[in-house]
Amino acid sequence: MSKSKNCFLRKLPKVDECINLLYEKCGVQAPHFIVKKVVQNIVEQEREKILESEQGYTPPSEHQWQSLFLDGIEKKMRPNLQRVFNATGVVIHTNLGRSVLSEETARCLSRAGGYYSNLEFDLATGKRGSRYSLVEGIICDLTGAEAALVVNNNAAAVLIALDTLAKGREVIVSRGQLVEIGGSFRIPDVMAKSGACLREVGATNRTHLRDYENAICDQTAMLLRVHTSNFRIIGFTSEVTAEEMVALARKNNLVTMEDLGSGSLIDFSRYGFPREPTVQQIVKAGVDVVTFSGDKLLGGPQAGIIVGSARIIDAIKKNPLNRALRIDKFTLAALESVLKQYYEAEEAVKKIPTLYMLTTSREQIASQAHWLLKMIRDKIGARCEAGVVETVSRVGGGALPEHSIPSWAVELRPLDMAVNKLEQQFRELKIPIIGRIENDVMLLDLRTIQPHEVSELGYALVEFFTMEEVG
Repeated sequence: MSKSKNCFLRKLPKVDECINLLYEKCGVQAPHFIVKKVVQNIVEQEREKILESEQGYTPPSEHQWQSLFLDGIEKKMRPNLQRVFNATGVVIHTNLGRSVLSEETARCLSRAGGYYSNLEFDLATGKRGSRYSLVEGIICDLTGAEAALVVNNNAAAVLIALDTLAKGREVIVSRGQLVEIGGSFRIPDVMAKSGACLREVGATNRTHLRDYENAICDQTAMLLRVHTSNFRIIGFTSEVTAEEMVALARKNNLVTMEDLGSGSLIDFSRYGFPREPTVQQIVKAGVDVVTFSGDKLLGGPQAGIIVGSARIIDAIKKNPLNRALRIDKFTLAALESVLKQYYEAEEAVKKIPTLYMLTTSREQIASQAHWLLKMIRDKIGARCEAGVVETVSRVGGGALPEHSIPSWAVELRPLDMAVNKLEQQFRELKIPIIGRIENDVMLLDLRTIQPHEVSELGYALVEFFTMEEVG
């Protein structure tokens, strides 16, 4: 090892002295364990730079050391689960937390966490109550079902329903409905875990009522329809309706079940979307048990909602799996708040952020995009060209995959770095900005930026581009 390297190594600051300096001179408030770990890591990183240096090494100044330590502590103290600006244009973005909750619903979550509640206490009788009763009546009001149960997600809803109603027996499903949902979870795998036996019928693109009828045997327990919410088969296709399946099942004394996936309580075709079955329509068709998500098109928290006949829902409630899959007070608080907004459908579209973002007019999105551009253009021009362009947003969450929503975005063309570097540095901000890159341009789609976030995003962009040095 060279003498210069040894000299630099000897001059590395002592960890204890750095810690004392940070507390006494810089007023750091972080726990001692965190401060010590950050200092040790940064000093070790500099040690490695010295050992690896071939063309000479320039040690940090006292001010630079201090900045390294303070930045490291600030990053270490940030929550791992962070707020981000979703400028991707994907409304129900699975990687970014899916549905956003309204301020009203967030206040309900705060009350549920900050105070004791009647989670399993019947205020009328003074005795133990059921947590499910807090939302069951509302769900039944909205869907027309006799009874309801909520578990922690829709995969769990499908699992417990199959385990209760078809364990050890056959469930008949159309081959074209054997979908794979996010995270590589497949309907056949969920069915196998439940103990039910899969019986495929039909072809990928066409399944007829006679296919189900011919497959029914003494081992058949259920006829299952799975809504293909995350893909479409087009062209020469055919599928059996819910009404046809119900009639066949009743004729053979079988249970019918439909997994709607991204279940909806409103008719989105009124807002220019392809027509999709609502939960109410499937319940009205006579399907015995229907499952759907609470955090997709419903716009609520992660949950799996099961509705159907009182006899069947009661059996599912008694399944021991229900204890493992039950929801907590936070999910209940958020779900109740969101569901109650559906009593007035027109108001729900305005109040529930997911519905609002999906149905906001392209003219309003354009107005927000031009407002953001006006905020930033004159202040970032030295480092970035900016403009407003038409684009398309997506529903996300495996819902309506082929449907594009007209939208507007602010496009950024950085002048002093590659667009990939810009994307990386946006992810490192205190509130990360997550956009998308198209044709070597960063697009910030305003459909997924809530109106009250536009100014905040503008200030964040101005601050970023007016810094003297980035990264």
